[in-house]
This record gives sequence, C-alpha cells and structure tokens, in this order.
Amino acid sequence: MSVEVRGDIEHAIRLLKKKLQLDGIKKELKRREYYEKPSAKRRRKQAESKRKIRKLVHRMKTE
Repeated sequence: MSVEVRGDIEHAIRLLKKKLQLDGIKKELKRREYYEKPSAKRRRKQAESKRKIRKLVHRMKTE
C-alpha cells in the first residue's frame, strides 16, 4: 500500500492510517498477534455476525 507525500508528512501518515483501517489490516494484525483457539474463533465470528445483523436492522428501522 502506498501514499503520496506532497509536502506534509502528517497528512500522508493520516491517509495511510485511514487506508489501513478501511482494509482491515490493523484489525487483522491485532487478531493474529496471539494464537486463538478454534472454539474462541467460532464464538468471535458468531458475535461479529450478530453485531452486523443488529446494526443492519437498526439502520432499516431508522430509515
């Protein structure tokens, strides 16, 4: 991943952080930092899917 630096390094760093966050790279690195047991992985994925569904339902209700 690359970001063009046009004078202001601070701006380039912010852009890079934003791109990493949108791609989910930062989250993936944090997740892979330690071994995760298969049962814990399953529970985490189920919780993520429930959260995602709840978020979609909430958006549908507010529209």
